Amino acid sequence: MAADRRALVAFVVAGVLFGGTFVAAKAGLAYFPPLLFVALRFDVAAVALIAYAAVTTPRDQLLPSTWRDAAGILATGVLAIGLTNALLFVGQGYTSSAVAAIVFSLNPILTPVFAALLLADEQLSRRGVAGMALGFLGVALVVNPDPATLFDPGVGKAILLGGAITGAIGSVLIRWAGGSLSSTARTAWGLPFAAGLSHLLSWWTGESVDAVVWHPEAFLALAYVGLLAGAVAYIAYFGLLDTAGAIRANLVFYAVPVVAALGGWALLGELVSTLAVGGFVTIFAGFAVIGSESVDVRRRLRALRGRFPAVTDESDGSTTDAMDGPCGIEAD
Repeated sequence: MAADRRALVAFVVAGVLFGGTFVAAKAGLAYFPPLLFVALRFDVAAVALIAYAAVTTPRDQLLPSTWRDAAGILATGVLAIGLTNALLFVGQGYTSSAVAAIVFSLNPILTPVFAALLLADEQLSRRGVAGMALGFLGVALVVNPDPATLFDPGVGKAILLGGAITGAIGSVLIRWAGGSLSSTARTAWGLPFAAGLSHLLSWWTGESVDAVVWHPEAFLALAYVGLLAGAVAYIAYFGLLDTAGAIRANLVFYAVPVVAALGGWALLGELVSTLAVGGFVTIFAGFAVIGSESVDVRRRLRALRGRFPAVTDESDGSTTDAMDGPCGIEAD
């Protein structure tokens, strides 16, 4: 139960902080070139998380010692964090936030595909497929994109799809690699790789530090995506990845549009439509369907039946369980 509570807290923290990234990124992109913004975000997150890991992790558990540790670090820094966020920030510049949320929400759907190829212990059941479908439908209702814009092919959607794919592959490869490092230590080692890759891509595309406008709002946006949606959210998300698995951990990305919509309503005065409320309920229903996989329904019904006394029919002396009958539940 304690582990379940910790996983729930990690899910909520990651979902809330990642959800705020869309608002902060939209604000920050007015002052930073996109790839440089990502690179500076990882610089800030790396410094904060390395300092945190150095203080909280024993020295003998901080250094990588096997090829699996190295593989997990590279999967974290290059794929799950670096390329995923670089493609997300660049792709957002070519399309609307609503379309970006829809395309990026393909991540939880793509994850089981790669997990089926690499992870023997993570296979999606039919109930899981139904829950995933409900979650994706709920995301579509929340963001409610213009169908003409959504289905119009374009470079932005291709870039965002690439980000969703690299994120899914990265999370599965982290689980596949295993290793002895804690999620915090592995992420602390991975962030400098993400920062270096983003700086390289920024330089390669011709971005310049001279293009940055150092406005107070720029500092606030960078602090949020670097410290909160960076260091803190990564501790929660990658910890959840280790305990809950890639498929369940990536359900966080279904919660992100909900948080973004509620944040826009609370902080920016944006309206939340009736359709969006229906989307919230649909996403919750998807989570409930997936979560119900851990519940033994038949055992619960048998336990419930045991609480009701047998009823004797005085007309023929037969005995019937109080749960049976038109309003009850038949025995197995």
